[in-house]
Amino acid sequence: MMHASRPAVRAAVRSTAALALLAAAGAAVAAPDLGQSVKQATNWTAILMFSAFVLMTLFITKWAAKRTRSASDFYTAGGGITGFQNGLAIAGDFMSAASFLGISAAVFINGFDGLIYAIGFLVGWPVLTFLMAERLRNLGRFTFADVAAYRFAQKPVRLFAASGTLVVVLFYLIAQMVGAGQLIKLLFGLDYWIAVVLVGVLMMVYVLFGGMTATTWVQIIKAVMLLGATSYMAFAVLALHDFSPSALFGKAVEVHAKGDSIMGPGGFIKDPISGISFGMALMFGTAGLPHILMRFFTVPSAKEARKSVLWATTWIGYFYVLVFIIGFGAIVLVGTSADFKDGAGKLLGGDNMAAVHLAKAVGGDIFLGFISAVAFATILAVVAGLTLSGASAVSHDLYATVIKKGKPAPGSELRVSKFTTIVLGVIAVLLGIVFEKQNVAFMVSLAFAIAASANFPVLFMSVLWSKCTTRGATVGGFLGLFTAVALTVLSKSVWVDVFHNATAIFPYTSPALFSMTVGFVGIWLFSVTDKSPRAAIDKAGFEAQEIRSETGIGASGAHAH
Repeated sequence: MMHASRPAVRAAVRSTAALALLAAAGAAVAAPDLGQSVKQATNWTAILMFSAFVLMTLFITKWAAKRTRSASDFYTAGGGITGFQNGLAIAGDFMSAASFLGISAAVFINGFDGLIYAIGFLVGWPVLTFLMAERLRNLGRFTFADVAAYRFAQKPVRLFAASGTLVVVLFYLIAQMVGAGQLIKLLFGLDYWIAVVLVGVLMMVYVLFGGMTATTWVQIIKAVMLLGATSYMAFAVLALHDFSPSALFGKAVEVHAKGDSIMGPGGFIKDPISGISFGMALMFGTAGLPHILMRFFTVPSAKEARKSVLWATTWIGYFYVLVFIIGFGAIVLVGTSADFKDGAGKLLGGDNMAAVHLAKAVGGDIFLGFISAVAFATILAVVAGLTLSGASAVSHDLYATVIKKGKPAPGSELRVSKFTTIVLGVIAVLLGIVFEKQNVAFMVSLAFAIAASANFPVLFMSVLWSKCTTRGATVGGFLGLFTAVALTVLSKSVWVDVFHNATAIFPYTSPALFSMTVGFVGIWLFSVTDKSPRAAIDKAGFEAQEIRSETGIGASGAHAH
């Protein structure tokens, strides 16, 4: 099927390249709507670097399309990625716009408190390393539902897994689209909605034609570029303060409106319950993110799966240290300069753009161009991975396994996946426009809360608890999912900030503490009270599942040992 579409690939590459260049050309005449100076609306150095990156990634997509011939190639790059490559790709997938733009913005606004994101995101990785990576790789083929449904009735568990995946993917996509829209709006002076549409089109081209191979290589290149760029920014900021972090923090306290309070907690998380709930969402959500879990099926063995988590944790930990320094650097160099503010004294492009402005402060227009291209690469790589996991949930879990009972017609699964990619792209663009004003790191934390409340409990209990049953996993999983979504909608971030109600019904920052509890208790309760014939089959299958998860014996297809 993919061979037949090569002319279409070339046409799509040419048309999307033209679209990127048109955007660059249109920048000169587009009306900046945030009060940017004319110079910022026509930053040709930045625009040329940005366009060069887009063309390079389209070339990778064209190359990957030639290698994408089967469902295994499309979803998991044929299982042929090494541990080191996969570690970089996971880091590339995880170091999203939320991490780079959002955490630096959170530090820029609240100081020390912004570090809760970095710590929360990072401490989820040991859970994956020691509890999940090896078992996932040995039990699954394409999606985390393969693991969750291993010994259960396929239809109900996959229905839940696909629902959980799609909800998490959509919340995560919103954050990336908002970050991308603000970035292109600032760089090109285009209207926000045009910027979001441009990102949506590019993302669909990558996934439709390149699948996991293109997505992996875009993520690897982007990870290397992002680590290099943030290293330079952090060292440039420290160099201005004689490589003394305490001098940097002292200067930040001196110039920040909140003064000493930015070096203590309480600026962002106001109460202990919110703090615990928020930390749980970030920590356990990592182990429930479908697009991260999917990456463990791209390596040839369980050993490579563990190695990839080790490398990913190393790169991500280093990156978060840098982002913290960048946030404080932005307080000192961006927050005190009128060059980066509009007439009302607000940051051009909003607070999410603090790191991008810092790039110009420490490296001029050339480095601004590079960091903008890197930030855009970051967003595209993550959006492509998210879309791929959402598309695979619909095509592999719902269509192939539930609707066609494991026997889809040749090529039909790929066609469904590609159609889903287009639908997800359109929905992501529309939601990106609706949530324009939100902090991107906070939007991602809501996706983590849902992943921690729905996907993680089902994955954890199905793999590690022998008495878990189909009914328990499905009902408990859906209870966690509905509770997390409902409390998210009733919280300030949606109920007040999006729907413009006066006060939030749910008073806490994150729903994870409550919705995770509902998920785990639901799985336990509906499993121990399950006396159906199916429950006996589910429990009897645990031993075989445990042997395979620990040894890999019997792993099929491209993933055989």
